[in-house]
Amino acid sequence: QVQLVESGGGLVQPGGSLRLSCAASGSVFDFSIKTMGWLRQGPGKQREWVSSITMSSTTIYADSVKGRFTISRDNAKNMVYLQMNNLKPEDTAVYYCNFKLDLIWSPYWGQGTQVTVSS
Repeated sequence: QVQLVESGGGLVQPGGSLRLSCAASGSVFDFSIKTMGWLRQGPGKQREWVSSITMSSTTIYADSVKGRFTISRDNAKNMVYLQMNNLKPEDTAVYYCNFKLDLIWSPYWGQGTQVTVSS
């Protein structure tokens, strides 16, 4: 079994910043070799991919967040982070972390963390 626990969300004004954290755990979960990622689901929208980081720390971003968000990981702590700068109202969503099993996201979802960008 794998557990993913997201934290760090909140209410922020447009242009503000937040740093999300995700703690991963599990008896057979080798965090260091997993591609980790952040996804989000806005109100009335489908869940969408935001960013990923590979085991070698190669990063990729959705066009909508490129240049504003930065993903990082700490393999010693089984943590993945998402630094979000210059937040916009359209970034409002519940943010989730997950990991890739072969080419798809795992079925292990945490509770997510709510990010609300509003003045």
